[in-house]
Amino acid sequence: MQKTIFYNLFKNIASLYKGKNLLWQFFFIFLTFVLVMRGFDWYYFEATRGISVSVWMWAGILGFMVPVFLPLLMLAFGFYKKNKRTINSAYAIIQAGLLGLGVSSFYKVFTGRVGLPHIALSIDTSKIFQFGFLRGGAFQGWPSSHTSVAFAISIALFTLYPENKIIRYGAVIYALYIGIGASVGFHWFSDFVSGIVLGSMIGIVVGKSFLERYKMLV
Repeated sequence: MQKTIFYNLFKNIASLYKGKNLLWQFFFIFLTFVLVMRGFDWYYFEATRGISVSVWMWAGILGFMVPVFLPLLMLAFGFYKKNKRTINSAYAIIQAGLLGLGVSSFYKVFTGRVGLPHIALSIDTSKIFQFGFLRGGAFQGWPSSHTSVAFAISIALFTLYPENKIIRYGAVIYALYIGIGASVGFHWFSDFVSGIVLGSMIGIVVGKSFLERYKMLV
């Protein structure tokens, strides 16, 4: 099982820091800088405070449950039906999800971005980054792990099923819901945007890698 979940793992990680993907990394860092310094994060925070709590609460719940239970269900179905494509796709989204969580958490460890303020305080904390090592923990901050993981697994599925519109567009809608929900509940807007770019990069890299693996199996 490890050989399949971690198929081309180190090669896929290296691919995130080469060529166009490296440029995309610099892009979302620069975009974050612009959004923060222009005050858009704070503007977005104030503009979205009236949105129902249930919107972002469900985004938080589904952002955790789907990456955990979807691949397990796919593996169970795949082994029961002896469907190599479903099994391969399950392993792909496990790896994509782990990379989405791992890479985003790695950045959080060193950037230490302060989260949203308590609504009663109304103090702009959007520009506060505590650069260093574990100055802000590894669970909250920049970029959004919920968004990174959601887009990583969704774009991986999008890549693995080029002919299936239901899977492709359903996956993207799910990822957008998780990301937008996070941005109106427990993340800054730039955390959300950077999570989209990071997660999409991971999804494309992992999706293409496991698509090649599947072609070797059939």
